[in-house]
Order: sequence, then structure tokens, then C-alpha cells
Amino acid sequence: MITLKLDLGERAYPIHIGTELLKQDALFAPHVRGTHAVIVTNTTVAPLYAEQVAQTLQRLGKRVVTAVLPDGEAHKNWQTLNLIFDELLGAQADRKATLIALGGGVVGDMTGFAAACYMRGVPFVQVPTTLLAQVDSSVGGKTGINHPLGKNMIGAFWQPSAVLADIGTLSTLPDRELAAGMAEVIKHGAIADETFFDWIEAHIDALNGRDTAALTHAVQRSCEIKAAVVASDEREQGLRATLNFGHTFGHAIEAGLGYGEWLHGEAVGCGMVMAADLSARLGFIDEAMVPRIKAVVAAAGLPVTGPDLGEDRYIDLMRVDKKAEGGDIRFVLLNRLGQAFMTSVPDAELRATLRANV
Repeated sequence: MITLKLDLGERAYPIHIGTELLKQDALFAPHVRGTHAVIVTNTTVAPLYAEQVAQTLQRLGKRVVTAVLPDGEAHKNWQTLNLIFDELLGAQADRKATLIALGGGVVGDMTGFAAACYMRGVPFVQVPTTLLAQVDSSVGGKTGINHPLGKNMIGAFWQPSAVLADIGTLSTLPDRELAAGMAEVIKHGAIADETFFDWIEAHIDALNGRDTAALTHAVQRSCEIKAAVVASDEREQGLRATLNFGHTFGHAIEAGLGYGEWLHGEAVGCGMVMAADLSARLGFIDEAMVPRIKAVVAAAGLPVTGPDLGEDRYIDLMRVDKKAEGGDIRFVLLNRLGQAFMTSVPDAELRATLRANV
């Protein structure tokens, strides 16, 4: 097992990466201190892992309640969030109760938001079971739900007490979900570590083939990058915004098609190709870098051509973005492989990128 630390002072927490973690009482014990432990999962993950986690918590003497949510981005809303509160209130869970987010990014985001809100804040533990959640969304404390007009526009910063990334859970992940997680792995190399990007290119077949050693390294290096960024800019005032490389385009795709039509990672993968194209058009990176990024995104099994929503529709959707300022769209672009920055862009170049990639 590998253990990293996200250093946020008194709110620092461990990130454990390994196999068979769901059965290890000692990993849960320091972070589940109250009487109630509420597992939040979904209809896909519950039959696979909920009982295993429940047994671990019961061995610690906890009263275990399980909230099973509908699966998918389309259900990341107020109605589904209330199902978590229904379980908490129905169990008479107090302010020492601990929530356990068992699932992918949607489960993690909603569980964290519920934890931030219930009795004005209770602890929660991230137990991510998808590659995307293990390498990205489980780390950093960004929680929330979607609104029909914008993705993740309602939420809170609420850090978990711990992250337990069990690589073994990736064995049950559908191929499409594995590919979606690869988008965030590729992103970390593109924005922060050229050597890691080179490694991803060289090991893409092993990653697609679910080689345990390759996946473990991908999760570890991604978490190291994410943790370092969050530790320096927890509330996304500067550097942390670079973690949204590809996301402005990607969120527009998700909202424009309807949440759940494309997976988040699929939209981000395509969005990174668009952002690389825009970076080259503005002269920040060499044009040869664009097909290189496009090739690794495609090799991961992700789409590289966006849906035709119409240029104006894309732009309208991108104005509803947390990075926008006064209606001015701001993009995370590359000024070289391994280094990203945020900027506004001319309308003509943005439209040219859209025309070339949809």
C-alpha cells in the first residue's frame, strides 16, 4: 500500500492506494469515530462492494446505514441529494456521524456536499471505485451537484477525512468508465508533468489492459500532482484552476447534450483536444503537439471530435462556467507540455477551434 498526504494543516488527510483496502479495519477506524456510519453508493456499485464495506464498519462497532442512489450524471441533482438526507434523518444520525462515499465521481461529489450541509458539517471518507474518482474527484474537497444550466454550479469545498483508493475495484469497471478515467490521468501529465505524459503514451496498452502495476502508478502520480496543487490553492484562486484543462469545453458538451449522454471523462478528453488546438492557434504551443495529444486521447478510447451543438450554443454554455468573469470565458491552455495557465481568448480563434473539432 502507498500512502500520500494532502497537506492542509489541521485538515490534512491521507490518501491510501493499494489492493484489498475495503477489508482493512485499521484504515477506516481513525476516521469513523461516531456511532453512525452512512454508506452512500449507487445501484451499480452497491451489489459489488457495499456489503464488504458494511462488514468492515460493523466490526468497528458502527451502526451502518446504506443509501443507494440511482446511477449516473443525470441524477446528480437536488432530488437525489435529498435521498441521502432522508437516510441520515431517518437513522437519527447525529453530528458525529460519518458518511462513506462508495462509488465514482457522482457519488463522491454528492456525498461530500451532503456531508458539508448535514448539521452544518459532518465528516466523510472517500472510497472511490472508478479510475476517474481515484485519480481526480476524490481528492481535493470539491463537492456539489449540477443545475440544468451548468455543471457543478451548486456545491461547497469540504475536505474528506481520508481517501481509500482500492485498485482492485477497477477490475469490475466497464471499459467505457475506465477510458473516462484515463482522461483525467492524461490531463495531469499535460498540465503538470511532461515525463508522466511520456510514460502514459508508452504504457497506454498496459493501462487499457488493467495492468495493476501500471494503474497503481497512474493513480499515485495523478494523486501526487492533484494533492500538490490543492495544498497550494485549496479554494481555486489561481493554480488549482489549471486542473480544469479541457473542462470548459467538456462541461459545455455535457450540458448541451444532457447530463449522462457523454461521460464526464469522455467530454474532458474531447475538451483537451479542443484546448490543445486553441493553444496552438494562439501560438502558445507548437502545432505538432496537437496531434500528439489527440493521439493519446484516442488511444485511451475517448472521443476526439465534439458533438455539433452549434458555435453559438457552445459559447453560451461556456459562459456558464465557474471560471467565467463578467461573462468573459476563461480557458485553461498549455504554453508547453507539462505547464498550463488560464487566459481569455479572442472570439475568432475560439470559433475556429470549434469549427475544426466538431
